[in-house]
Amino acid sequence: MKKILDNFYKYLTLFAAIFVILIVLGIFISLYLNSKLAIDTFGFIKFALSKVWNPSKEIYGGLPAIFGTIVSTILALLIATPIALGIGIFLSEICPQKFKNPFSTAIELLAAIPSIIYGMWALFFLAPFVSKYIAPLFGAHTTGICIFTASLVLAIMIIPYIAAIVRDAIDNVPNVLKESAYGLGANKYEVVRHVILPYTKTVILGAIILALGRALGETMAVTFVMGNVFKIPQSLFEPGTSITVKIANEFNEAYTDLYTSSLFLLGFILFIMSFAFISLAKVFILKRKIKA
Repeated sequence: MKKILDNFYKYLTLFAAIFVILIVLGIFISLYLNSKLAIDTFGFIKFALSKVWNPSKEIYGGLPAIFGTIVSTILALLIATPIALGIGIFLSEICPQKFKNPFSTAIELLAAIPSIIYGMWALFFLAPFVSKYIAPLFGAHTTGICIFTASLVLAIMIIPYIAAIVRDAIDNVPNVLKESAYGLGANKYEVVRHVILPYTKTVILGAIILALGRALGETMAVTFVMGNVFKIPQSLFEPGTSITVKIANEFNEAYTDLYTSSLFLLGFILFIMSFAFISLAKVFILKRKIKA
């Protein structure tokens, strides 16, 4: 009986693993088949490098949307990562015990807020704030509907994902390592810099990868504040677009097969981008593990 249960558990978990792979493969095949008309018409590379999107002439290209997606995601990560690291370190090493649970709960609740709420808040509060206080610092004039505002709201959305993982990783650092450092005369900063961060660097990179995937696929929040202007902006304070924004705004308006297929091709490119970025990050983490 025990052997039967062991085999059942083995094949059940194997099925679960294969099922996930089949889902990813199914998404890939579905996106490819639906975008095949656009690929055959324009060519994959030509479509990705074209700046023209003209439904009336049935000419489509994806470069401005791809550019907006990459720039807003990278900027969001640059803003969110140091803040989230600071939150994780504070909650684990500095925060008084009586405040730790309330602060941790508040940070985690940020992840539960629907993205459309973030979008509405960004439109009515964050965009005017950027327009009035941040853009003038760089000599720019904007209504607040721009790449920078979209990146800022993305950063706020991914902070709790990174912070929660970083906090848990730091909590799991063996006390003997920290106590040994303190015993040798290290201060709090030195313990964090030379003991905690090196010990948790792989987990921190994993947290950033999760945040990257979250930021790449976000739709509703950035739709409110990016502007959906199909061009490559010359400044972060100009409106632009992203792949998710373009698909969300125009999918219901696609009145021809080629139009619909071009939107599917944008989704296919986003899928490939997400897979490529996360795969590269995984390879980087594995190399770091091997060197360690």
